[in-house]
Amino acid sequence: EKFGTGMIQGVAGPEAANNAATGGAFIPLFTLGIPANSVIAILLGAFMIHGIQPGPMLIDKYPDLFWGTIMSMYLGNAMLLVLNLPLIGLWVKVLKVPYPILFPLILLFCLVGVFSLNYSKVEVALMIGFGVFGYLARKFQFEMAPLVLALVIGPMMENNLRLSLVISQGNPWIFIEKPISAIFIFVSLALLISPLIPWIGKRREKLREKVEGEQI
Repeated sequence: EKFGTGMIQGVAGPEAANNAATGGAFIPLFTLGIPANSVIAILLGAFMIHGIQPGPMLIDKYPDLFWGTIMSMYLGNAMLLVLNLPLIGLWVKVLKVPYPILFPLILLFCLVGVFSLNYSKVEVALMIGFGVFGYLARKFQFEMAPLVLALVIGPMMENNLRLSLVISQGNPWIFIEKPISAIFIFVSLALLISPLIPWIGKRREKLREKVEGEQI
């Protein structure tokens, strides 16, 4: 009955869950070095660019980074509270800006920001190219999160793959000799194959219907 009436409980609940998920995504990143989503994967890539490897030793090696991140969350929430309450009317007016006006402004700021870093036209062209790629991916309903995760985690997987093969002197059975690694590999294969099972079932059903139709 009250759905769509703008009740504060319905607005606050999803926002609280969203904020909790954002903070919780840092836990696997800082403890295991595993990104929980595409945004955290980008942050992981930034850490690796600066030579910082998130994981169990992060707190010991970079305590200032760890506790600085925790403190920034508290400060960020406090600043959101201070800014949102008195300026809520302004943010609502920003949302009312027509898209034909807002989009060129955003594009202009992006172009100026990229060009001001190194004054490189190539980087501007790269930004435009990746922007077009992202638009097409969104248009054709391709998920961007797996792509970002692959770009960040891919080099790590390749390095560890080479290291494992060097240790085993080229023997690929090293990946299934230990129970833990074997379980992870089999689970990964099962997840990759599972989307094909419904497709195979539908395919067989269509073939059976076709055969039955021809027999009739």
